[in-house]
Amino acid sequence: MSAPSIETIVSLAKRRGFVYPSSEIYGGLGSAWDYGPLGVELVNNVKQAWWRWMVYERDDIEGLDSSIILNPLVWKYSGHEATFNDWLVDCRKCKSRFRADKVGNLVSETDDGKPVFLLNDCPSCGAHDWTDVRAFNTMLQTRLGAVADDDPSALAYLRPETAQGIFINFVNVLTSSRRKIPFGIAQIGKSFRNEVTPGNFILRTREFEQMEMEYFVRPDDEHSKLVDYWVEQYLGWFTSLGISRDNLSLYEVPPAELAHYSKRTVDLMYRYFPEREEKPWEELMGIAWRTDFDLKTHSKKPEDAEGKRVNADSTEDLSYFDEAAKERFYPHVIEPAAGVNRTVLALLMDAYTEKTNDKGETRVILKLHHSMAPIKVAVLPLAKNKPEIVGMAKAIKRSLQPIVRAVYDDTGGIGKLYARQDEIGTPFCVTIDHQSLEDEAVTVRDRDTWEQERIKVADLPTYLLQKFSPGA
Repeated sequence: MSAPSIETIVSLAKRRGFVYPSSEIYGGLGSAWDYGPLGVELVNNVKQAWWRWMVYERDDIEGLDSSIILNPLVWKYSGHEATFNDWLVDCRKCKSRFRADKVGNLVSETDDGKPVFLLNDCPSCGAHDWTDVRAFNTMLQTRLGAVADDDPSALAYLRPETAQGIFINFVNVLTSSRRKIPFGIAQIGKSFRNEVTPGNFILRTREFEQMEMEYFVRPDDEHSKLVDYWVEQYLGWFTSLGISRDNLSLYEVPPAELAHYSKRTVDLMYRYFPEREEKPWEELMGIAWRTDFDLKTHSKKPEDAEGKRVNADSTEDLSYFDEAAKERFYPHVIEPAAGVNRTVLALLMDAYTEKTNDKGETRVILKLHHSMAPIKVAVLPLAKNKPEIVGMAKAIKRSLQPIVRAVYDDTGGIGKLYARQDEIGTPFCVTIDHQSLEDEAVTVRDRDTWEQERIKVADLPTYLLQKFSPGA
């Protein structure tokens, strides 16, 4: 089973230290969340797994970490200043505000590019009395400098995506790494969007973290097949993290909904709302064929129909020279873009299970994949008032720490300690008891089966490493 709703995970996440409401002592801040002791470990596990899979295990990907605040001209030429809009609509009766695509369906566009929506009744009050649909640019503004308020040129933006930092560094990476097409540039980093209606826990927030990769290929490559290739790669990656394939689906974005830079986009959807009969799916990530739009628009050489430079401010040409073919061109880009927050939420929902013990009590077990579990091993003394047992337990914890994430816990009876570790997803508990002092052996308990096995202390590291090996 998986979590019956996001609300189930919200309760668990705060109680057990995965996610807290941000600024809670001051009443909070809408759609802002802080990752607690277990949450930050889970987030780091996701990012490390992605980086290892995307950069280390492939021979055609380089890494990058670009600045969050870029020259505002980046966003002018990328099209974000003009087109990075959500479409708003207000209910005149209850004054609620919504994104138009969330309360209706896109049916057409006007000649000037404005979308036309067929709106449903207001989900808050049931009325059908809407304002006109209007554009709202979702980039978050900031100002730079000591006299920023008085200086119009001080306007800047917190980046709405990490991709542009990759595109403007294309030549730098190409030159320093001596790469040849096809190759990719990967990046993990924070992005910011002034969402109209953020919500649903960490699913939609104004500050979020992305795992993006831009894969540069020839203009005459089979781009749609490359989109399909990366779709299959990501389906395999997500399932390798423990997400059920049954909770994943594919959505071919129709032409009317494509971003201004995209020729084709396929979204991987996750069943974030299993309680809903309609629309249980929400986007987990997207894979887009961005054509050559980005490299061209940031280059100094391309001209319009009248022979004028399209970009009057760039000092660099981002084209690529193919030595073998003796030709120069602007590469096309295939972009898989995944969200850290959304991946974490999917992992938590997918791992949520309940099990009844011998006493008829229902226990929550978070069956996280071993690689994702914030804590791998909990070392528990059966009697915390026995110095010999405590000393042995702490020594075992120290010996395990270099090879796995281990913790020592003596804050309750053994039953409660087991229940807590089950609920936070710890795969194994190691219990030290009175007999351990005599036979130098400990009891290892499995989170998923609740089965116990007696293991010699000297064999414990090898035993656990085998359990955590990819093929186990």
